[in-house]
Amino acid sequence: MNLDAKTIGKIAHLARLEFDETSLEAFSTDFNKMLTWINKLEEVNTDNVKPLVHMSAEVNVLREDIDKVTITHAEALLNAPKKDSDYFRVPKFLS
Repeated sequence: MNLDAKTIGKIAHLARLEFDETSLEAFSTDFNKMLTWINKLEEVNTDNVKPLVHMSAEVNVLREDIDKVTITHAEALLNAPKKDSDYFRVPKFLS
């Protein structure tokens, strides 16, 4: 499957790419080479191959999500540059 310059130009426009004539020719050549390589995959027999959901069979081991206090309210306020009696003070932010 070879794409002509007009089709490559449409694809480039959709991808928001801009090419001059020389770059467009080089891109067309490379793009057609990629499509040829991808079409080679159609020659492979994939009848009994299950689709991949993940690249490996490894299972992520996570810790239990247990609620616990790791730092007290007073300890958190100790390092605050600006604070009230109970709160962090930050600049006003209006959107």
